[in-house]
Amino acid sequence: MLSKKVLLIAAVVLVIVLLGYQYTVQQNSAGPIRLTPDDAAIVAQGQKIYAAECAACHGAQLQGQPNWKQRMPNDRLPAPPHNETGHTWHHADAALFNVTKNGLQSIAGPDYQSDMPAYGDTLTDAEIIAVLSYIKSEWPADARATHDEINKRAAAQ
Repeated sequence: MLSKKVLLIAAVVLVIVLLGYQYTVQQNSAGPIRLTPDDAAIVAQGQKIYAAECAACHGAQLQGQPNWKQRMPNDRLPAPPHNETGHTWHHADAALFNVTKNGLQSIAGPDYQSDMPAYGDTLTDAEIIAVLSYIKSEWPADARATHDEINKRAAAQ
């Protein structure tokens, strides 16, 4: 029969392993995605990252590439605008985060061809949220309000 001391040590080791696992899972998951377009520090950080990582395709003023709804000769779509003239604000925070982190293939399938890279190996989750928060901060009030409603509906599902 095992002694109480051995059982106690085994229980402590098990608790440490479980806590370590929980910590690892929390560190590797973004949890609920919430953009913060009213946080000036986050928006400023996002604006800098956007300028460095996104503006070359999506435009310095979020305007996207010309004729963004028409496929190019290589059958890929140009980069859409992220201002109110595009469709970014039609998607919930979590969907925007997923596409930015994991690429369009994460929703369109592995064979989908796009010039949009996945940023999961380039940007941290916090940096992706900062970029998306900056983008949302540039939308007019009605687009932001509609986007907030989209997020509420997505959270209720």
